[in-house]
Amino acid sequence: MAASRTTNPLLLALVVAVVGYVVAARRELGAASPFGAFLRLGLLVITMRVVLEALLGGGVPGRTVLFTLPQVPLPAAAGGVRLGGPVTLEGVLAAAYDGARLAAVLSCIGAANALASPRRLLRYVPATLYEVGTALVVALTYAPQLVDDAGRVRAARRLRGHAGRGPRELARLAVPVLDSALERSLDLAASMESRGYGRSVHRSARSRRQATALTLVGLCGVVAGVYGLLDGGSAPLLGLPLLLLGSAAAAASLAVGARREPRSRYRPDPWAAPEWVVLASGALAGALVLVAAQRGVADIVVQTSPAVWPTLPWLPVLGLLLGLVPAWLSPLPPLRAVGRVGAHRDGLTDGVRSAS
Repeated sequence: MAASRTTNPLLLALVVAVVGYVVAARRELGAASPFGAFLRLGLLVITMRVVLEALLGGGVPGRTVLFTLPQVPLPAAAGGVRLGGPVTLEGVLAAAYDGARLAAVLSCIGAANALASPRRLLRYVPATLYEVGTALVVALTYAPQLVDDAGRVRAARRLRGHAGRGPRELARLAVPVLDSALERSLDLAASMESRGYGRSVHRSARSRRQATALTLVGLCGVVAGVYGLLDGGSAPLLGLPLLLLGSAAAAASLAVGARREPRSRYRPDPWAAPEWVVLASGALAGALVLVAAQRGVADIVVQTSPAVWPTLPWLPVLGLLLGLVPAWLSPLPPLRAVGRVGAHRDGLTDGVRSAS
């Protein structure tokens, strides 16, 4: 939400830096991380956005012409779209800022893929939504498996003497990597479902219909509300009530489904102060940027015609810096925690030996 509400490149760079630091501090040791792939995808988005602006135009009109491309005349029905012609500084900056906003959103999605545990998440998906939970596992595991399989296939090709780079090598890797990543994700979802994760029991037709209707209404409300909060062109007062109503309907559907779906959990994960801190830091980061955008704080949306140097407004910066809190106060992943304990014990042992 914070990234979608601003076009300030300094704020967007701060978003990427914050999520990158959190991923580096809380990523499990030895786990495949798709965060770098999402960053490269963001750079590709910025490049493509600028190239399309230069070729097709139709963006922000400008007076500072950087260079002129050969122009192909188009019919009047093209509706202001051109092919070639003058490329202005104002149009390039507007396209770059818009692409940077999408790249920052992609970095946040990459951080969620790098830090989320689909297996732990599926344990807590209500049985009413077990189909959605299975699809969610496939979605969350696909990007990490994609990165892992890409490295594995590339290493195998290097052993066979194929160490090339470029578009041709990428084309050879695409099919086996995509197929293997999807197959492994589906195998994981099938194995979790075969062990009873999210399966419903003792459900009547009436409770099933009620839960399904409330779920559909709730999901529609949540999607519309989230879109209203993320879209900078719509009022947040329109999106927030829809989000609250959709969340209430979704919670009611879970309550209806839970009446006839008793479930037990082995070693349930705690929800304590660190979890509340992580939730509050993310909510406050988005809320402060949203408040700044609604109050018209300078440089939330950077002016490009005429082009000006962007500055850092203090309120959004404060909100984004709150996103660093999980890097210090969230629970450590298991392997990283074991490594820290081992290092601490080694340090104590060395200290005792030095003293003796």
